[in-house]
Amino acid sequence: MKYIKHILFSSVLFIFLFKANAQLLDSFKVILKTRASIDLRIESRYSFIDNELATISGFRAGVSFKRKVKLGGGISWLKSNISENEYIRNTDSIPILTPKYLKLTYFCLYADFVFYKTKRWQVSVPLQAGFGASWFQYKPGYDLSSGNKHFLALYEPGIATHFKIFKWFGLGTSVGYRFVLKNNKNMNYQFNSPTYAFKILFWADQLYYDLFPNSKWTKKYGPAEW
Repeated sequence: MKYIKHILFSSVLFIFLFKANAQLLDSFKVILKTRASIDLRIESRYSFIDNELATISGFRAGVSFKRKVKLGGGISWLKSNISENEYIRNTDSIPILTPKYLKLTYFCLYADFVFYKTKRWQVSVPLQAGFGASWFQYKPGYDLSSGNKHFLALYEPGIATHFKIFKWFGLGTSVGYRFVLKNNKNMNYQFNSPTYAFKILFWADQLYYDLFPNSKWTKKYGPAEW
């Protein structure tokens, strides 16, 4: 129940802030009618699982409207090796202490809304929600055929900022919180956690527009912009 309260509180707070400015809401409606570009991301976010630092890696693909509204989906997985020991009997019925590894993967939909933007600075509200599974297996690499899978649902609100060094290159950071609902009481690991990330940002299309300002592609989709 407390997880549901956290999720409802975060959602209501975001909706309140989003609707507090009717002009901003109208501008997003206009932006969504503009031509979309491709949004691709390879991500790594840091968080904690039972007070142990854990890295969540992921891949995202979607569309971007004037670089102010981004929508899409992707997949994430637990990259860090988190394990616990368990006695397993071998063929001679001798118990051997064997590590079993925690695995986590999930699919998600994401939305990223920019509410502050200058020539070099940008601040946005990224949201993502999805579902996946957690399980244990006796080898460190992912083996989707092993272990009993346990369903879980996730919701991750946050806030992100980035600084553009060039039109096509920048640095960024984000913080948020991962809320997890799981259906297995025997999975004692705590997945709810703050999340944070440090980002290297690269916009290939903007670099192309900068290098080839007179090309047909640039004249049609460009020019490069801050």
